[in-house]
Amino acid sequence: MAIAPNDWLTLIFRLTLALVMGGVIGWNRQIHRKAAGLRTHMLVSLGAALFVLIPLQIGPDLSPDALSRTIQGVATGIGFLGAGEIFYFSSRAEDRPVVKGLTSAAAIWVSAALGVVAGCGLWQMCLIGGVIILFILVGAKKLEQIVWGRAKANKSRQSG
Repeated sequence: MAIAPNDWLTLIFRLTLALVMGGVIGWNRQIHRKAAGLRTHMLVSLGAALFVLIPLQIGPDLSPDALSRTIQGVATGIGFLGAGEIFYFSSRAEDRPVVKGLTSAAAIWVSAALGVVAGCGLWQMCLIGGVIILFILVGAKKLEQIVWGRAKANKSRQSG
């Protein structure tokens, strides 16, 4: 699984795939005017790929669980970045707490996961995961609007 230090094509492919997949998710967040947009997701995905490529470049002399520890470190560390995306405030109109940014934080987290997968050379998993993530961000949002939109309309009709 180690990559030869002079295998430029493999390195370029893996890093570019991470960059593109992070960019696709980031573009979705950017067009919805979220704080973490295109550049943030590209950097997160690329950074995660770089981190997992380190033990793969060092080679077979490294302990077998070095890659696992690296992935665990990326997953944990990215949680702090995602936590910064979450906002909690009280809605004055309804006097109830409101949490914003959970989907954006999750998008940062899965961007890192795509970077890890791309860095490990699992390009099929990276592409399939990216498509599924986009479906969730786009398709599930529309489904929510249809289902919850109708539920709110029915509720307001019943109370009115």
